Amino acid sequence: MSNEKIQKANRRKFLLLLALMCAPVVISYSLYFSEYRPESRHYGDLIPVIKVAGKGTNQIDNTILRMKDFHGKWVLVTIDSGHCDEACQKKLYFMRQVRLVQGKEKHRIERLWLINDDVAPDTELTRQHEGTFFVSAKDSEILSSIETKEVQTKHIYLIDPIGNLMMRFPENVDGTKMGHDIKRLLHVSQLEH
Repeated sequence: MSNEKIQKANRRKFLLLLALMCAPVVISYSLYFSEYRPESRHYGDLIPVIKVAGKGTNQIDNTILRMKDFHGKWVLVTIDSGHCDEACQKKLYFMRQVRLVQGKEKHRIERLWLINDDVAPDTELTRQHEGTFFVSAKDSEILSSIETKEVQTKHIYLIDPIGNLMMRFPENVDGTKMGHDIKRLLHVSQLEH
């Protein structure tokens, strides 16, 4: 083989290696600038992260409950009147069921009902949803950190173990999809106490 053929072969190998090394960079820039976004797999809406602080009165034992008491736990939150209409009862039901289907991981989830008026919930309702924290939060700082009054009663919210409000589930929630979201979060989350 002549020296010229060897140089051409080496040049081809070099250009091929250069193209292979530059390809990921070129592809990533082209995807970024073409604003390509892969389809997301989560059901709940990610919302701007807000640190939730404040306190309210736990109606079950009449003690003061602070949001920092939930540190290290995922918290499913609903906000409604103490009258609790059909939509409210449906949200409480889904919160209970989603927690139950997590199996051995259910200890990592708490349920919180922030009551936005002075009406005490029905005793039958509190019995059905045993384990849920029923908190009077009418004038609490907690409610002011969760969206507007018109919107906050329509959704179930999720607070992460650090105390940040980070996700909101759709108005007419699908319990199965919500359960899959929570299961995925519990699986990837290493945040404990």
